Amino acid sequence: MKDNARVLALRQKNNNEIKVLVVAEDHRQRVAFSDTVRSCGFTLVGCVSWAQWQEKSELSNVDIDIWLIDSDYDDSVATATTASKSAAVLVGFSQAPYLNEAQQYAKWQRKLKRKLAKLLALPTLLDTAAHKSDDAERSWQYVVFLGASMGGPSAVKEFLDNVPATLPVCILLAHHFNQTMIGTLPRILNRHNDWRCEVIASSQRLRAGQCLIAPIDKQIVCDSAGRVILLEQAWSGEYKPAIGQLLKNTSDVYGSDLINIIFSGMGNDGSQYLDMVQDNNSQLWAQDPSLSACPSQPQAIIDSGYCGFVGSPTDLAKKLTDYIGERAASHSR
Repeated sequence: MKDNARVLALRQKNNNEIKVLVVAEDHRQRVAFSDTVRSCGFTLVGCVSWAQWQEKSELSNVDIDIWLIDSDYDDSVATATTASKSAAVLVGFSQAPYLNEAQQYAKWQRKLKRKLAKLLALPTLLDTAAHKSDDAERSWQYVVFLGASMGGPSAVKEFLDNVPATLPVCILLAHHFNQTMIGTLPRILNRHNDWRCEVIASSQRLRAGQCLIAPIDKQIVCDSAGRVILLEQAWSGEYKPAIGQLLKNTSDVYGSDLINIIFSGMGNDGSQYLDMVQDNNSQLWAQDPSLSACPSQPQAIIDSGYCGFVGSPTDLAKKLTDYIGERAASHSR
């Protein structure tokens, strides 16, 4: 369904000016729709169920260019879409695969992009591929997951200063931090090294030489194609971001290509799923508690019996460099 004049006006906009509302009943479908919207460069104004949309009065006042609906298209939905004077409404789409089903998910996403390109008469949409070139995709070989809390910034900074950014690794950092201060963390960590540090603000791909920082207010998940997906939901539980939840997710996805390091912090977040980490052959190391501003978090990892190496941030950096070098040598034999 589309009005030609409205679609024509839509084509005059930059992609980031096109506002999209996702209405879907299934959580997985909402995640996949919103991920595709962002990969097109559009602005996602909401990602909700129909009941949630009815409760969020502020959304009724937002100009919506495109509706993506995977819900019952009854009279109330029809009335809302008509009143919004949107350029296009897409109703119903096949069920999205799980995020860790990389090939099937990519195929599903391309199909949705083709549908949008045809609906909006925007063939250039197909050029904004969700995936970069093969060379860019293979630029990393290992994921290094860092967990930290109180006393963490100085420890992580020391670690990054001693890890060459030329290694084929992407670093993912989950740090318990104040929401108002999280934006300062990249500037703290970037000094005196070549790592590109940034807080995750949209779904993106892993890149070698990059340190991605998990946001405080929204969950992320990683998939087997090396993508980090930003979800439209808050972290559950006491710790934000949830180190244990992310450690389990990354271990399930990357297995023996994952190195986990827990730095200074209070509490035991990160120690919940260590038996699964062991089963996935992921590495697990920790900062020496005696050298930590707050020792309880790394101590909980050591006490689990699964920790394979303990040292200072500089020792951990050297261990990582040597570990990757040894694996590269063994693969070349």
